[in-house]
Amino acid sequence: MAKIHVPYSKTGMDLNIEDKNLLKVLTSKAHDFKPLKSESQLVEDSMDNPIGSKKLEELAVGKKNIVIITSDHTRPVPSKVTMPIILRRIRSVNKDAKIKILIANGFHRPTTKEELIFKMGEEIV
Repeated sequence: MAKIHVPYSKTGMDLNIEDKNLLKVLTSKAHDFKPLKSESQLVEDSMDNPIGSKKLEELAVGKKNIVIITSDHTRPVPSKVTMPIILRRIRSVNKDAKIKILIANGFHRPTTKEELIFKMGEEIV
């Protein structure tokens, strides 16, 4: 029986897989990757140059209600980096919009307040 550690939430999760059901283990080398820019700068650059869409600021102008859909506590999405940038960009062109953040947890249990703070920061939560 193979014991495999996979990234999940804050600490990861150990899976036990029978040898007959395991063909191969692929290991990410993402932890060795050294980007040329910070996470924030990568997000800013991407949002300055959207593919196949107008910029977020253009889309947000004049809207009364805005819903942002984001991942739940089970996904390793850097929301502490992305969400403040998204909210700042929306507010830069639309100070009065009502913004709701929808946590897309699907069939997972609801995300706790503590997990939300860990994921997005206390100021946003």
